[in-house]
Amino acid sequence: MSSIISMLVTYNQLLLSQINHLLVFIVKNIPLNAPKYDMTSPKYKKLTVDKLPIIKTFKKLNYIQLLDEYKTTHGKDKKPVNFRGKHPISPDIMCPQCGAPHNYIYDNAGGRGQLWCKVCNLHFNKNKVDLKSEKLICPFCGHALSKKKDRKNFYIHKCVNKKCSFYLNSLSNLSLEDIKEYKEDKHKFKLHYIYREFTTNYFDVDLSSMPKGATSLNFRNFSPHVMGLCLTYNINLGLSTRRTALALWEIHGVKISHVMVSRYAVTAGALVKPFVDNYDYKPTNYLAADETYTKVKGTTQYIWLVMDAIKKSILGYQASFIRDAGPCILTMRMAFDKFKEFPGKSLKFVADGYTAYKLAEQQFRLNNMDFDVIQVIGLTNADPVSTEYRWLKQIIERLNRTFKFSYRVTNGFGSEEGSNTHLALFVAYYNFLRPHSYAYWGPLNSIPELEKISTMPGKWQKLIELSQHLIIEKQVV
Repeated sequence: MSSIISMLVTYNQLLLSQINHLLVFIVKNIPLNAPKYDMTSPKYKKLTVDKLPIIKTFKKLNYIQLLDEYKTTHGKDKKPVNFRGKHPISPDIMCPQCGAPHNYIYDNAGGRGQLWCKVCNLHFNKNKVDLKSEKLICPFCGHALSKKKDRKNFYIHKCVNKKCSFYLNSLSNLSLEDIKEYKEDKHKFKLHYIYREFTTNYFDVDLSSMPKGATSLNFRNFSPHVMGLCLTYNINLGLSTRRTALALWEIHGVKISHVMVSRYAVTAGALVKPFVDNYDYKPTNYLAADETYTKVKGTTQYIWLVMDAIKKSILGYQASFIRDAGPCILTMRMAFDKFKEFPGKSLKFVADGYTAYKLAEQQFRLNNMDFDVIQVIGLTNADPVSTEYRWLKQIIERLNRTFKFSYRVTNGFGSEEGSNTHLALFVAYYNFLRPHSYAYWGPLNSIPELEKISTMPGKWQKLIELSQHLIIEKQVV
């Protein structure tokens, strides 16, 4: 017995010795307090969004009017240019901004192409006249931005000035290792100021369009009550269309196919969407945004959600197969439309560290909606912003889990139409029918017409009826 104990003690001491050697190795070679990576390094600045450029606008001028104003101010006429050089201005050249003829234009570069209008003081190139109504200017150095890349939904403009303060500051922040890597592959680093100009105007997109596949409510084989039962089993209880059809047969004796259940869902989703989108939620100034995903025929489809973090209602929702700023802007627009007066800087809009939210913030600022996106990054409160606003992020994450739970039973959707229908019905159920502990186990938004009805199938029928009345009112107006 004593020999076994002594052998275990010896083995234990050996393990302690090995642990000690490992700890010494970790301390020497792996600094425990070092961050995973430095987000301030120019190597990771592709994940950031630079501030908006200066937009310089050009207006068409009339050189005759400008000459009259000069005469009125100075009491004499502005003299034409007296050509003395070897490169006279061709008679067919005129100023692209004011229309002054060639005798008011200087050769400003000895025949190399640059010209200068004496009337409106415009410098331009005779071989490359590009006078747009708007010109993008770097906010750090004042140089015009150059269009570098043409993406699907936006252009990338870049400041190529090597003396730009933004570029020089980014260059000075490079470490010796970064400089070596930068010389080998410059595309890994973002040192110059860039701006993304969106080619699609997401502020002209119709947010109230109805889903495809909607049918009329002419019930030939079944009653409206059966449709209410289908929605209750399919949406409230989270059953698939096949399980819903089985429940109706085994519980209620109604023989219905899962295809008809799906058609009822599509029709209901199309009809309740206007009511959900136009309801007066009276939102607070605390909004939270996040994105999750579903599967449509094995392809990832992203679900964008914006909710009122205080009242818990879903204010904005979109489904898209791309994870970029476009659907993000549409979701935020849908949420902001619920405000009778946009709160501006008092709005607390919290999202994660995804770049699309900062790009969306830029586009809203260009459309006179100035607010700040608060980004809560990571899973721990490593900075004051995360410490203060973590609770908002946790609320939207909880909503994501609720949505994912309702989606799991489908094992993925067979069509985009099915996914959009499920999303519309889920938002309607979540905002108006689902009992919440926050609201003392009542719905988030109380509707008197629904409170009078005791059964859930009846509530679905009434919600569809209210939405139909709203659609008719809008058509009359």
